[in-house]
Amino acid sequence: MNAEAGLFVCDGGDLQDGGKGVRFPVRAFGQAATGFVVRYQGKAYGYLNRCAHVPVELDWKEGHFFESSGTTLMCATHGAVYAPESGRCTGGPCRGGRLHPIAVHETEGRIYWVPDGQFQPICRK
Repeated sequence: MNAEAGLFVCDGGDLQDGGKGVRFPVRAFGQAATGFVVRYQGKAYGYLNRCAHVPVELDWKEGHFFESSGTTLMCATHGAVYAPESGRCTGGPCRGGRLHPIAVHETEGRIYWVPDGQFQPICRK
């Protein structure tokens, strides 16, 4: 891992605006979990794949986080909706909650996530 770049997630071309996202493994708050990255209005955004209402994964099918209009992220379990650019819940049972952001950036056409105090790589033995 290049400390400046972070950990590779996917090629930037794998993400289409309001389209399918890419999941990746993380250690969140000390436990194995999944993060995801999506593209919205040309920018990549990363979040922990965990609804603010009930701790279940958001995607209804692997990598499908946006609802049909491609403008909001939606939890498949209870219909909570989130603004893709902030992770803030904008409707449904989690109103006022938010998704946990994971720092991501796009460099030379590739998407990387950056570990921090809350999110770490899962070490393989």
